[in-house]
Amino acid sequence: MVLEIPLSQLSDLVAVRTGLRFPRERWNDLQRGISAAAREFGFDDARACLDWLLSSSLTREQMEILASHITVGETYFFRDEKSFRVLEEHVLPELIASRRGGEQRLRIWSAGCATGEEAYSIAIILSKLLPDPADWNVTILGTDINTRFLHKASLGIYGQWSFRGCPQWVREKYFKKTKEDRFEIAPDIKKMVMFFHHNLAEDSYPSLLNKTNAMDVIFCRNVLMYFAPEQATKVIQGFYDCLTDGGWLSVSPSEASPVLFPQFTPANYPGVFFLRKDSRKSSTSGVSIRANAPPWTIPEAMNMPLQSIAATSEIKPEFCLPLESGITPARKTEEPEPPKPDSATQEQALALYEQGRYSEAKERVIELISNNRADSEAMALLARIYANRGELTEALDCCRKAISVDKLNPAYHYLLATVLQEQKQFEEASLSLRRALYIDQGFVPAHFALGNLSLQRRKFRESRKHFENALSLLGAYKPEDILPEAEGMTAGRLMEIIRATTHMEKSA
Repeated sequence: MVLEIPLSQLSDLVAVRTGLRFPRERWNDLQRGISAAAREFGFDDARACLDWLLSSSLTREQMEILASHITVGETYFFRDEKSFRVLEEHVLPELIASRRGGEQRLRIWSAGCATGEEAYSIAIILSKLLPDPADWNVTILGTDINTRFLHKASLGIYGQWSFRGCPQWVREKYFKKTKEDRFEIAPDIKKMVMFFHHNLAEDSYPSLLNKTNAMDVIFCRNVLMYFAPEQATKVIQGFYDCLTDGGWLSVSPSEASPVLFPQFTPANYPGVFFLRKDSRKSSTSGVSIRANAPPWTIPEAMNMPLQSIAATSEIKPEFCLPLESGITPARKTEEPEPPKPDSATQEQALALYEQGRYSEAKERVIELISNNRADSEAMALLARIYANRGELTEALDCCRKAISVDKLNPAYHYLLATVLQEQKQFEEASLSLRRALYIDQGFVPAHFALGNLSLQRRKFRESRKHFENALSLLGAYKPEDILPEAEGMTAGRLMEIIRATTHMEKSA
């Protein structure tokens, strides 16, 4: 039997490294998890594994393997039927009505998706509600810390146990029975969902890199209960920042402590716990903002004349150099340097952006652009603000204007590609990423994005090539190095994500 003292020490270690909380009353769960993890770590018994865990300097990958065993990943289709009924009858119809005829997009995140049943359940509901799905830009993102769960989710094949309590019509209409007496989800439902390796305790969000920005709905059920209060508060604030104004968060009733969600407005649906983001509730403390800022409007700032240079001029992606050539095109220097921006206002804008206070950040950025029409950095930041607010047309315009000022900046082409990809303009996104690499072959996020884009389009050979290029470049960094233009992600973490992603693809 595992002694209490080591379990106490392991509980402390897990809390520090992953944010997961295991008080004494849950030590039995912890002990069962250690017994399961021991086999994967190569130990014959739990005690030997526990001693190793406590005496070793564990990598993040090893900690995530441990976390996958000590958390419950069991789920099934339409689990908690009341929540899905609210989603189908209230939340999604309202969103669809508000978007119809405009920028017809919907973005939904199943955070802690386990083996994917929740994400696919959402896709099934959307397929029922949208008679014209081809006219909509729909993204359903499923993320989890457990790569084995994600592998099963990406396969979309389930046994009878995943349908317990589920209406018979779901299996009959949306699944095909396989020879092994299992059930494979319909291709048109499967293609609505993408899965991504993500750690809620450590990874950045919202982020264009992992597509957690501009969400309309976030489902995070039976996940927050594993976090210590301070970590849960951090996760909830991250969700708030990921949501567009008026967006929805769904958590399980057992996690519905009012103390944890002060920035949200609770919705009155009996028996379920849905919360809504209302930016008017958010606090404005923490950053000094000048009260007499000029009342610029978006049209005034964005219609100011900029250099009319096409984003693609002088950059021909068909002539991209191979990574191993070692040749990097030189940046032209004949253009005069633009005037330096107002550093105080720029710092304010960036601080507000990083706090998720996008409306205030937008005001500061527009002030910068109004004072200096050639401030490409401000224009690129404005593009990020718009992208995180779900205003993709405006984000696209800002990206192109930033490129017109500094067309040899790879970060701007990369940013343009991320917005194009969200608009499902995959060919254009691929060209923009290749332009970024033509300018700077060592631009790691572009290799990673091309890998994901190819994977999403089921071009597996291309995907592997781009991921291999990214891993080769990452080898020159220390694991703790923050990557340029990667929104705070370290080289070590991106390596882990790429390896997890390629493992999923190889197993598929």
